[in-house]
Amino acid sequence: MTARALCIDALGTILRLEPPAPRLHRSLAARLGLDLPIDRCEAAMRAEMRHYRDHCVRAGSTASLAALRLECADVLADALGEDVVGADVLPCLTDAIAFTAYSDAAPALAAVRAAGIPVAVVSNWDISLVGVLTRTGLAPLIDVVVHSAGVGASKPDPAPFREALARLGVAATGTVHLGDDPDTDVRGARGAGLRALLLERGGRRRAGVLTGLHELPGELERDTP
Repeated sequence: MTARALCIDALGTILRLEPPAPRLHRSLAARLGLDLPIDRCEAAMRAEMRHYRDHCVRAGSTASLAALRLECADVLADALGEDVVGADVLPCLTDAIAFTAYSDAAPALAAVRAAGIPVAVVSNWDISLVGVLTRTGLAPLIDVVVHSAGVGASKPDPAPFREALARLGVAATGTVHLGDDPDTDVRGARGAGLRALLLERGGRRRAGVLTGLHELPGELERDTP
């Protein structure tokens, strides 16, 4: 049975985070005159990203997003181990975060939509996701955007998936979700009753696992039990 609808993850699936540590390193030097070891920048960004992942569900408004970004900057400042505070490094953190669309994202989404299959992005993200999709050129290829901050729950909780189904006007049966995380995407989608596919870029093609988005349109047309 051809899929009736597609849910798809954002980061790591259709959106790529450009390596943030080199960008942070350059920005700290340019803005604050800090020439820090790149490995310290990498460790600091890992700490910041952990904090963001754990708390992005709270950033459902402009004000709460600004507060979260300052929290993340505080975490970054602490991890850098220099005489700086979050407000000092917030512009550097902003410089460090840049998203681009994977080269196979737009062609795959366009092919899916051309086949009459509606698309919902379902992502653990804050309210800025719509803007990121717009800036990367993917927004016109997407029917519905669901982020954890808008739902008040993060994948693998079934709530984001159920919100996407409701907004698409489709049932879980016949709907496919694709993402790059076995827990939040595969386990979460199955828990909500969707068929789940895992994306492993550069991996080995096998049942239920895609190695690139170019394989997605054909997979959605494949007969499944």
